[in-house]
Amino acid sequence: MPEPVILSVGASPVGESELTGRDLFSVALAEAFADLPDPAEIVDALYVGNQSESYEHQIMYGTLLAEWAGLRHTPAERVEGCAAAGALALRHAVRDVRSGECDVVLACGVEKMTAGGTAGATDALSAAFDRALEQRSGITAPSQYALLAKRYCHETGASEEDLARVAVKNHANATKNPRAQYQSEIDAETVLDSSYVARPLKLFDCAPVSDGAAVVVVASAEAAETLVDSEETVRASGVGAGSNNLAVAERDLTFVEGAHRAATQAYEEAGIEASEIDIAEVHDAFTVCEPLLAEAVGFAPRGTGVQCALDPGDRSDGWSDVQVSSSGGLKARGHPIGATGLYQAVEAYEQLTGRAGDRQVEDAERALLVNEGGVADAVTVAHVLEVA
Repeated sequence: MPEPVILSVGASPVGESELTGRDLFSVALAEAFADLPDPAEIVDALYVGNQSESYEHQIMYGTLLAEWAGLRHTPAERVEGCAAAGALALRHAVRDVRSGECDVVLACGVEKMTAGGTAGATDALSAAFDRALEQRSGITAPSQYALLAKRYCHETGASEEDLARVAVKNHANATKNPRAQYQSEIDAETVLDSSYVARPLKLFDCAPVSDGAAVVVVASAEAAETLVDSEETVRASGVGAGSNNLAVAERDLTFVEGAHRAATQAYEEAGIEASEIDIAEVHDAFTVCEPLLAEAVGFAPRGTGVQCALDPGDRSDGWSDVQVSSSGGLKARGHPIGATGLYQAVEAYEQLTGRAGDRQVEDAERALLVNEGGVADAVTVAHVLEVA
């Protein structure tokens, strides 16, 4: 089968933007194609991760962005999986190339969340919950994740201070990321003194409402050879995906099984083990997500995931040396929902090709991306990327 590689990436800065979704996409597209031919000359298909039409009252985002990229008559689809939409778009692009159906595919993600205001974003995110069992009770995303956090702390002995350190670490990483929404450091006291959103989660435990767009260009290795130098590509060597019950009450709250299964599948495809991953971008929509995912994907023994906030040398036995969320993660880089999975891929590509600047992780050769949709693992997508 053709080997899929990432040959270029682009992304807009994350934050509250005056630009529309299509214009944010134009920023990302221009960066991705700065050194490539016009998209119309090489692109065979396009997928767009987009969480909700309610922010801009816009569906048909596949067709819209194909038009904006000059890809008239090119197959184009919007992919929906709540916050996993971006990773699903990347998965489709990888599979299209791997099957031999396409030589070059655009995986895109875009969200203009601030267009709906806080109330609009809350309502749009709540649509990812089970209508009969959850939505009608008025439950929100923070309250759902607060249930996970309370159970995790109860089972492991983790504290609010432990969760705060995850936020501190990711804000520190984001200061080195020019695209990040938050580029100033915070301390644990700031997190702990912030207002509760849903106990035990406070304001600084939660990812922000964000605008942004990202583009990842996936191609066969053969096609890539005609377009870029080999050192500019990254192999997409493993992909995994899965789903779980939509309602949180119908799941085990102590272990993110969907992420475990997706990551295991990606590891098996790549022919590697969790201990061989150097960097990981995981779905820290709330601080509790990072320790839960660190355990689920095999980086940490059960109950020790909060040590993701520590330097690798300070972690307990059984932990890998992986660096988690060098971008600042959803928590500090920002979380434009449908684009988040692609921002993870952008970070991994830049790290693996030595383009991450001040945040560069030394000798990074393999990356794991974990993108979730709904609450925790209602939908989970994992990708293993490696130096070509």
